[in-house]
Amino acid sequence: MRVPDVTGRPGCGRREGDRVEADELLVLVAGGDQKAFEELYGLVSGPVYGLVRRVVRDQAQSEEVTQEVLLELWRSAARFDPARGSALSWVLTLAHRRAVDRVRSARAAGEREQREALRAGLPAFDQVTEEVEAGLEREWVRRCLDRLTALQRQSVTLAYYDGYTYREVAERLSLPLGTVKTRMRDGLTRLRQCLGGVA
Repeated sequence: MRVPDVTGRPGCGRREGDRVEADELLVLVAGGDQKAFEELYGLVSGPVYGLVRRVVRDQAQSEEVTQEVLLELWRSAARFDPARGSALSWVLTLAHRRAVDRVRSARAAGEREQREALRAGLPAFDQVTEEVEAGLEREWVRRCLDRLTALQRQSVTLAYYDGYTYREVAERLSLPLGTVKTRMRDGLTRLRQCLGGVA
């Protein structure tokens, strides 16, 4: 059975007024209904990705696992039993299992590599070196931040270190949103140049 190509189409679905419940959509998907799969994809892809990202952490791997879960959803929709719970719960259970499997697999691969390195007489992971390198990188970023204007530094710090949106940064600094966006763009350009060794 061919899986419908719905990648790159998040949020695909009916208007709010005539939205079909995920349970009903999943039953239709079990019968091979591609349109129902597209709608179900739009309903569950966000929650699935969010759950997977919390478990796996890595963005690229989270995207891969999410696609694997949605492929599994297409293939195994017939196994869904509405009497045992909601479609979303069932889908999120699939996602959680697949995410945990990915983490375990990555951990096992890392342990295998470490055992192989020990067997081959190669030096194991050097944590001291990693910590020194991380410290040097932080110092480099700090120096580059110091090259920004005060407003650029404040804006970048609030947005990228404290997690505020541009609008929230503008409110905190009592500035127009456009000014903050301009300062942010200029600051990020200067940071990029500095970190790239151009400045």
